[in-house]
Amino acid sequence: MGKKDINQTAKLITSIATGEIPKPNPNEGKNPGAVSLGRLGGLKGGKARADKMTPERRKEIAKKAARKRWSK
Repeated sequence: MGKKDINQTAKLITSIATGEIPKPNPNEGKNPGAVSLGRLGGLKGGKARADKMTPERRKEIAKKAARKRWSK
């Protein structure tokens, strides 16, 4: 999209919303196999990581996250 001012951005959004120009495809030019594998890994990554951890380690990570969240 590049660097545009607010009016150009508004015109682009309006043009896409009204169908004047097609919505850009973010995966254009990418290998479809790689895109699907990356999505697959992203969907199962957190659960697979948690399943491999001991309950004590998960508790430790949760406590650290809570401390960080509430320290602000």
